[in-house]
Amino acid sequence: MKRLSELEPGATARIHSFEKNDLFLKLMEMGCVPGELIRVEQIAPLGDPISVSVAGYSLSLRLDEADNIFIEEEKQPAKSRRR
Repeated sequence: MKRLSELEPGATARIHSFEKNDLFLKLMEMGCVPGELIRVEQIAPLGDPISVSVAGYSLSLRLDEADNIFIEEEKQPAKSRRR
């Protein structure tokens, strides 16, 4: 299982679980709940923080926060060919 901090910009994943219980409530209040889709929008030039889209809004997370979120990557749909 991957961590949110490992996801590339533009990639979408589903939140699976959290590693640390002390951040669990804070992340849940921000809309990061298990089963929710999350997309990495941007990564700061020095790598911290990252901007994600979750529950219909943008959220900025520090890398140490993103490192505590376990995700399951969504498979990208195959591009259809037009003839």
